[in-house]
Order: sequence, then structure tokens, then C-alpha cells
Amino acid sequence: MAWDEWEQLKSSAAERDSAKMQLNGLPPEDRPNAGSASGGFLKVDQQDLAAIGNEAFKLYNRLWKEARVTSTDSAASDLSGQGFALGGALSHVSLRWDKQLGSVMDACALISNHMDFTQNAHAGDEIFIERHVSSIQTLDAGFDDDWAKAGKPNEIYKPDPKAKKD
Repeated sequence: MAWDEWEQLKSSAAERDSAKMQLNGLPPEDRPNAGSASGGFLKVDQQDLAAIGNEAFKLYNRLWKEARVTSTDSAASDLSGQGFALGGALSHVSLRWDKQLGSVMDACALISNHMDFTQNAHAGDEIFIERHVSSIQTLDAGFDDDWAKAGKPNEIYKPDPKAKKD
């Protein structure tokens, strides 16, 4: 690259973005998953979590009912007993199938349980936040200058009518 070409590139870049600098990246509008003010962030609600957990649970149950093949083991032992080499191969395939099926079923159970846990954890978080915010509002009301007319007691701190007076 010639020096003149370099100077020309620098001046055109300075004219285009005089107050900005971009370092090896795309502008935000060209990054679809980068998030934006219009709400490009991941959002999930309880119905989504419940649906995912429910589908994983249904898949687990279907695998338990339909994917286990117990007759293969008896066929493999019968063939082996008759002297066929196919019996050992069928037994090997059956063991592999059971191992892989167990892995898939474990993954389904993990997903289902995690979605239930996540749903319950977020519900607990919501309750905690709601209680915390409502207690702040109650406390804040006690410090409000406009809580009552002059000379009137603050309703938040009114005495308990059941309390004994000394």
C-alpha cells in the first residue's frame, strides 16, 4: 500500500466517523443476537418452561414404554445357545442400545426436572421480590411528609387496639 493511499483511507475514515472508533466488530444493527433497545434479549415465561418440561417428561415416558426391547436379550441368548455367532453380536447391540437409551432417558429426566426446578425457583424469586418491594413501600410511607394533615397521627403507626395500656 502506498503512503498516499494510506493517507486517503485515514481521511475518508475521519470524515465518515469523526467522533467514533470501531475496533474489529460489527455495528449493533448488523448483529441480530446482540440485543437492542427494542428488546432483542432472551425472554421466557412460566408457560414456556412448563411446556418444555412437559414435552421432556412425555418423551421420557414414551421411551420407557416403546424403546426398551427385552425380547432382543432372550433372542440373543437363544441364538448363542444354538451355536450361532449372531447371538453374541445381537447381545452386543442390545447392550449398546440399552446404554444409549439410558443416556437419552437421563437427559429427558434432567430437562424435565430442571424446568420444574427453574419454574419453582423463579416463582420463589417473584414472591421474595414482591414482599421486599411491598415492605419498602410501607417503610417509605412512614417517611412521607404528606402522610396526614398536621396534628393527625400517621395511619401506618397507629397503636394496636388489642395492646394493653399501662
